[in-house]
Formats: sequence, C-alpha cells, structure tokens
Amino acid sequence: MIDVEALRDAFVAEHGVVPRIFWAPGRVNLIGEHTDYNEGFVLPMATSMGTAMAAAPRADRRVRVRSLHFDATLEFDLDGAPSCAFHWIAYIEGVARALERRGATLCGADLVVESDLPIGEGVASSAALEIAAGLALASLSGAAIEPLALALAGQEAEHRAVHVPCGIMDQYTAVFARDGHALLLDCRALESTPVPIDARRVAIVVCESRVVRRLVFSDYEHRLAECRSGVALLREVLPGLGSLRDVDAETLERVAPDLPDPIARRCRHVVTENARTLRAAEALRRGDMAEMGRLMLASHASLRDDYDVSTPEIDRLVEVACSINGVFGARMTGAGFGGCTANFVARDALAEFMEKMQRLYAGEIADRLITLYATEPGGGAREIGV
Repeated sequence: MIDVEALRDAFVAEHGVVPRIFWAPGRVNLIGEHTDYNEGFVLPMATSMGTAMAAAPRADRRVRVRSLHFDATLEFDLDGAPSCAFHWIAYIEGVARALERRGATLCGADLVVESDLPIGEGVASSAALEIAAGLALASLSGAAIEPLALALAGQEAEHRAVHVPCGIMDQYTAVFARDGHALLLDCRALESTPVPIDARRVAIVVCESRVVRRLVFSDYEHRLAECRSGVALLREVLPGLGSLRDVDAETLERVAPDLPDPIARRCRHVVTENARTLRAAEALRRGDMAEMGRLMLASHASLRDDYDVSTPEIDRLVEVACSINGVFGARMTGAGFGGCTANFVARDALAEFMEKMQRLYAGEIADRLITLYATEPGGGAREIGV
C-alpha cells in the first residue's frame, strides 16, 4: 500500500508546495492473453496496487520527475526534441507528447512518483505510470482529455517512446476499471462491459515468481509478426479476413493443416483464447467459479503449448497452486517469459493457500521465495486526497 501522506511530505520537502496527487492501478488479466493486439477479447481487472504521482505545475515547460523507487531524478523539456532516452521517464515523456499530439497544451510540472507494483512482472506497471502521469499533466494544465484518448495516449507512448507494439488492454484497464468488476473488453471496438466478481467467495492472488522476466521486445514483436503471417496465409482461403478475431475454432481446424508450424499453433491459441474469454465472462456472471478456473487452466496450457510464452518456473507455480484445496484455477498473466501467475482462490481457503504456496514453491524451485499479493478488483485512475 502506497503511503500517500509520505509521498506528499516528500514532495513538500523537495519543492515547498503542497501537490495534487494522482493514482492509476496495475492490472491482472484474468484471461484473454495475446488477443488484444489481434483485435480480440480480454478480461482484465484493476489491482488494488498502483502508481501514485504527486504533482504541481511549473512556470516553464520542463517536466522534472523524481522516482522514489529508483531514487533518481530525470527531466525533459516539452519545447525540446524528444529525448529518446530509454529510462523509466520515457513512459512519462511519451504520454506527454502523445497528449500534445492530440491537441492538449501542457504546462511544465514537478512530479514525484511512487509505486507498490512489482516492476517487469506482467501486472502493467508501465501502463500505470503512463496513465498516472497523463492524468496528472492534463489536470495540472486544465486540458480536457476524454478517458479513451488518455488510454490511447498511454498506448502510443509504448509504441513510440519505448518501441513495444502492445495492445490497448493495460492502458484501457488503468483508465476504465470499475470497483468489484472485471472488464470484458472488445479490443476492436474499444468498448467494455463490466463483469462482477463476487469477492465474498473468491480472492484473486498474484504470485510473483521472482524469475527474471525474459520478455524482450524481439520476442513480443515476433509473436505479433507470426499472427500477422497467419492472417495473411488464412486470407488465401478466407478472402477478406480482417484479423484472427474473425476466425472461429471450427473454421481454423478445417484450414489449419495448410498452415506451417508454429503459425498454426499461434493462430490456434488466439482463436481458442477469444472463445475462452467470452465463456469466462459468462461464468463470472453466473458465479460459476469452477468453470472460470477450468478456463484459466486451459488458457495457461494454450499459452504454454501453442504460444510458447511460459517458463518451467511459471508452469510449476500453476501446478503447485492447483494442488492446494480451494483453488479454482491458475494461469500465467501478462505477456509471459516469466513474471506472475493469477490465481482464483476460495475466500475461506486464502490463508492456507498463501502459506502452502510459499512453502511448496520455495522447497521445490531452488529454494526461491515468492511474493504473493491478494488483491480486490478496483477502480481506475483518479485524483486522490491525503
């Protein structure tokens, strides 16, 4: 939990004025992985963890940012050329410049940022930083930014400033998340439907494996390229095909023998994952946690076997979780190559799960300790008091 008062005090000590404070959440994707950049469906929820930003305007157009996590201060000039520096500040500069390309005129700002999100673990810490910064800079400047425009500015920051061709899920969730709900997001229409999660019955636990995440930009780009290749090949037998979102499992099974490996497996994951995501939303609406858990496990198997983005350690985390009584389901969450798992755990089994997960995993995987976070489905970005 971020100590908002301590963040405010740190800002006052450095700048001598009382700041406004803005916050954006991380996200756990319950199901629907690597479907967002294929115009498909995802089912994320915001976490109770996030990134907070203390902010006050400046008279010039410089943006000066202190990160308490990194114990570092960096800055950029909105009137200068883009810095092109690959530091954490690139996410902030990227969203600022994306907002200005959308017509906002921003003032300079002093910012102090703190986060309780694990960084690089697949829970959208970069999107939380982008959206907290975008909301802060727009608000300080009196710029009227529509929520969807803010989310798209965050996505543009990833594409242009740090060169990650991500989908819209993380930024959209950080903006539009709703307390007590997941979001069934249609990544083509950019529209979502809230799906209630009965937090009295189930806890969502993030297990941070502490395995160094091996996601590099080339891995992500390679999967994106494979999906595009699949669409191009499928168009030879399905003229006019827009994206993998437009293919159903029956059709893919019929034409898959004509696709080379691994393209056929990549397509199969996306097509079946879209179907699983829609079924999962219905299961949550019915309160059918057993079906939700079954779909989560099927999603993980597909990500492991067809999309090749899991790791042995993450696979073992899922296996260990599912050996504990009261666990409905588990899967890797995020882009993969390490990171975290998401676990659906019966509320009355939560304490036992937390204890056994730590003990069993640490005993089997090179005595490696893990960090576990039980989180509630929370709301989106906002200005907060102290």
